[in-house]
Amino acid sequence: MSAAGTVRPGGRTARTRAKVLQAALEEVGERGFDAVSVEDIAVRAGVHKTTVYRRWETKDRVVAEAFVEAIDSTIALTDTGDIRDDLRVIARTVLVTVQSTAVNAAVRTLMSGGHSSEHVRRFLLGFFDERLVQVTPVIQRAIERGQLPQGTDPVLLYKHAIGPLYYRHFIMADPLTPADAVMTADAALAAARAGTFVLPLASPEVPPSRATHT
Repeated sequence: MSAAGTVRPGGRTARTRAKVLQAALEEVGERGFDAVSVEDIAVRAGVHKTTVYRRWETKDRVVAEAFVEAIDSTIALTDTGDIRDDLRVIARTVLVTVQSTAVNAAVRTLMSGGHSSEHVRRFLLGFFDERLVQVTPVIQRAIERGQLPQGTDPVLLYKHAIGPLYYRHFIMADPLTPADAVMTADAALAAARAGTFVLPLASPEVPPSRATHT
């Protein structure tokens, strides 16, 4: 993902930009979106506030660009031929991601009111949507190989494979390890193979002329 219309400068300007974006992540990660101002970001970055306003204009823009810059939205995808191994790799990758400064700041922002910002909201929705787009073919191939039931919903399986990691990290503050990621992936796979994530077929509507009246 890259910020639309963003031209990355070089030299001293690039170093200043990097300091400002890192400062934005750290400020939001520590204090939450609503509590942070452009002035706070500038002070932390060691630059004048006009430098930030001149390039980004608003806090929303600088925070959104900081997220885009910091988070690599590509999941480590594999095609091992075994959905168990594929899901484990995905879960371990997500674990590393949720423990990163950028994602911690992003989630803190979402929970503290950042969703009201169009720039930040667009980034967060795009980030998670892109992840789903990337992982869906992995699950679809497993269905085609007969490793998952026909009709398995890739979105539901993915959410249950990685959702507990987000919950335990951000809500429970558990110290997670790669073994926890493997356990979560295996639990989601067991549920999927039991048909838990198979979407029910829509029931055909009964034509009015054939409906039974009592």
